[in-house]
Amino acid sequence: MDGTAHPGAGGAARPPAPPVRTIDVDRSDPVHRAWLKEAVRKVQADANRSADTHLLRFPLPEEWGIDLYLKDESTHPTGSLKHRLARSLFLYGLCNGWIRPEAPVIEASSGSTAVSEAYFAALVGVPFIAVMPRTTSREKCRLIEFHGGRCHFVDDPRTMYAEAAALAERSGGHYIDQFTYAERATDWRGNNNIAESVYSQLRLERHPEPAWIVATAGTGGTSATIARYTRYMQYDTRVCVADPENSCFFEGWRDHDPAASSDRASRIEGIGRPRMEPSFLPGVVDRMMKVPDAASVAAVRALEQAIGRKAGGSTGTGLWSSLKIVAEMVGEGRAGSVVTLICDAGDRYLDKYYSDAWLAEQGLDIQPYALAVSGFLATGRWPS
Repeated sequence: MDGTAHPGAGGAARPPAPPVRTIDVDRSDPVHRAWLKEAVRKVQADANRSADTHLLRFPLPEEWGIDLYLKDESTHPTGSLKHRLARSLFLYGLCNGWIRPEAPVIEASSGSTAVSEAYFAALVGVPFIAVMPRTTSREKCRLIEFHGGRCHFVDDPRTMYAEAAALAERSGGHYIDQFTYAERATDWRGNNNIAESVYSQLRLERHPEPAWIVATAGTGGTSATIARYTRYMQYDTRVCVADPENSCFFEGWRDHDPAASSDRASRIEGIGRPRMEPSFLPGVVDRMMKVPDAASVAAVRALEQAIGRKAGGSTGTGLWSSLKIVAEMVGEGRAGSVVTLICDAGDRYLDKYYSDAWLAEQGLDIQPYALAVSGFLATGRWPS
């Protein structure tokens, strides 16, 4: 080629292409970046300061050859299992650029997650608003406000999601949305998640690999984390999810129905949902049980008699299902271990699950279930 422009079919020479220019848009703000680094450091430092939660034994007859453990998540700084979730959600939101200085963080929550998120919002210095049912326990509301958060009530729990999103839009804040992001914000492969912690604590026990881990579901993040970790580590442990009344998780799982719903709110705070939440992963759950609310309350009161500790109603839901699984193992002559969770402390629910007046108001008779638990512990036989 001689460097001469040759005409094309039309006979005109093609003009030389314009030079390619570098387009450089730098949106980094040194002040914001410094704030972000400090916020992440504070959240990670909280985890570094926190010791692991205890694994308590529920007393069973020695001759059964079965051990029942409760992972006591009530000992976290904010008093519940949701402390782990809130920490993960804040790190996720910070590192994704969603949580910003001075912009409020908003959550749809029945209480415990909001308590923990209010704590982390105060830690990094952003406002926090919890959108929650008006029936949420007074103590949870007090704790949210104690940590500097604000409670925004709705009469219909099914409207929490839309109200939280709208509030974030109006305020220029971030809807942290535990029900969507719980399972993806948590590192299920390890990094001292709740499942890895359980197996580490069982290492010196006589049955270090549990036959079953029983969880309850609010977002579904805990059951997703535990189930995926057991598969990743190639354990034979099975995962059971216990679901309360007025929740659609059981029906959605049983019927393979992602559109399952409930038109009533769960009386067991913190678990049970009116819709199939994005973070609830039915495909990783081996078994589900539908637990009557009266059974949940009876079980949590039996827990206090057994170990001297009050716990929330969701703990009773998981404990009832765990005792039923233990009964099956006794009947089949199988030794092994079962693990469930103490999700939060009972002092948040003195006006509910520990109040006979509240039980009467709700029409809940716990006596048959209390007799079932005491009878099982005495005889090893579960009532038909």
